[in-house]
Amino acid sequence: MVQITFKKNPVTLPNKEVKVGEQAPEFTVLSTGLEPVTLKDTAGKIRLVSVVPSLDTGVCSDQTKRFSEEAASLGDDVEVLTISADLPFAQKRWTEINKVDAITTLSDHRDLSFGEAYGVTMQELRLLARSIFVIDGNDKIAYVEYVPEGTDHPDYEKALNAVKELTN
Repeated sequence: MVQITFKKNPVTLPNKEVKVGEQAPEFTVLSTGLEPVTLKDTAGKIRLVSVVPSLDTGVCSDQTKRFSEEAASLGDDVEVLTISADLPFAQKRWTEINKVDAITTLSDHRDLSFGEAYGVTMQELRLLARSIFVIDGNDKIAYVEYVPEGTDHPDYEKALNAVKELTN
């Protein structure tokens, strides 16, 4: 079972851990236009899923900007998704203010479908735990990182290398 802290305090996650080689769990989140988005909507693409607690915080903002900067170099077969429990309106505002348009931001605020399926819902906070998932074109998990301390950065290079290995 995954154990993480947020601001050095332990948090409770669902008793679910996604592992490399497993089939990626299905989920339903919302686009900034309030349309439902599922794993099937990106079928056939390699997905780098960057999960953040809230775009309105420093590390989350930096993480999202970093993957947006890297997105163009990953190729047309790769889609970068950032998922948080922020409201879709807040995500849209953040992406417009920060001029982030190379990735797709998605909201799990409605029913925490992604958070529950991937084991990243911090129950005490109703936020998602910082994590990275790389899903191949056949919907298999190729890379997983549950960041042990929620206020720390993920290992960007390992995640990007996992994507690049799938594109070669």
